[in-house]
Amino acid sequence: MSISSQAYRDALSRFPAGVCIVTARAGDKRHGMTVSAFVSVSASPPLVAVVIDQAHAINPLLRGERACFAVNVLAHDQRRLADRFAFVKDEDRFLEGRWSRAVTGAPILSDALAWLDCEVHSAQPAGSHTIYVGAVRASRLVRPQDAPLVYWKRGYRRLAPG
Repeated sequence: MSISSQAYRDALSRFPAGVCIVTARAGDKRHGMTVSAFVSVSASPPLVAVVIDQAHAINPLLRGERACFAVNVLAHDQRRLADRFAFVKDEDRFLEGRWSRAVTGAPILSDALAWLDCEVHSAQPAGSHTIYVGAVRASRLVRPQDAPLVYWKRGYRRLAPG
């Protein structure tokens, strides 16, 4: 039994997901991308996972010795950055936003909703993507009062107060 690519995407478009910018640095090279495929894996030890297309330019930075990455959880008012890190191709994506370095050296968005600084624990190919599991070395909740940016039905959304 097979499913069409369109039917698969249509079904998944109804699953809301938080929006993050995953960043990585290796030497003087840095890169970042918008990701909604992010999940907590374990609390003890603290592990998270991100799922990244194998064709994406960030992959070489995640495969080296002592590779690291940061997950920057975006707030509802950071749609412009989400688009920048999803669509800008030929210029430095980091020209917008306030960026600093985490302990591992990964770029951190200073005013993200929250961030997690990770060392690559493992990488597992899965179809057209790779699942990167990160061992969390540091984290910070920066804007506890704000709502996250959410992706649902092929567009950005903001959670309504409950």
